[in-house]
Amino acid sequence: MNICVYGAASQQIHTEYLQAARALGDCLGRMGFGLVFGGGDTGVMGACARGMAQAGGPIYGVAPRFFDREGVLYQGCTELIFTDTMRQRKEKMEELSQGFVMAPGGIGTLEEFFEMLTLKQLGRHNKPIGVLNTRGYFDSLASLLEGAVREGFLDKTALGLYRMYREPEELAEGMREAMAP
Repeated sequence: MNICVYGAASQQIHTEYLQAARALGDCLGRMGFGLVFGGGDTGVMGACARGMAQAGGPIYGVAPRFFDREGVLYQGCTELIFTDTMRQRKEKMEELSQGFVMAPGGIGTLEEFFEMLTLKQLGRHNKPIGVLNTRGYFDSLASLLEGAVREGFLDKTALGLYRMYREPEELAEGMREAMAP
């Protein structure tokens, strides 16, 4: 089974984010999961892929063809799948994955998370969604969603569509439990 991990490509972040992402990849790999990710060589994406490689698990990078430039894509992928567009990329990542994880990242990461959360809320999938809340990065997101519930914009059940974890090991174990037959 494969876990899709969304996360930053930026290298301009605190090393704790990179360490947590690498630990996440390693934990998932040791538990027998494969990694589906955006194919990036740097930031949270690259660190997670390196952790998965360390654990010996399969790595499926999915990237639009315009990312195929020197230094952009992780070269250690078991399979690197190219798409024409970012929309096709997300669709392929969803198709290959039995669960989703949002690690710290920027606009693209948030967009990918919210798409999977929305599709789950609409009943289009029932795959587990985990959030790696390293250094409390997503505390304000949790507050935002709780505020949306308080103000009537979001049903309280939506808060149960994902789980937030502080530690990579806890997240990997949570995904394993959620995906158990």
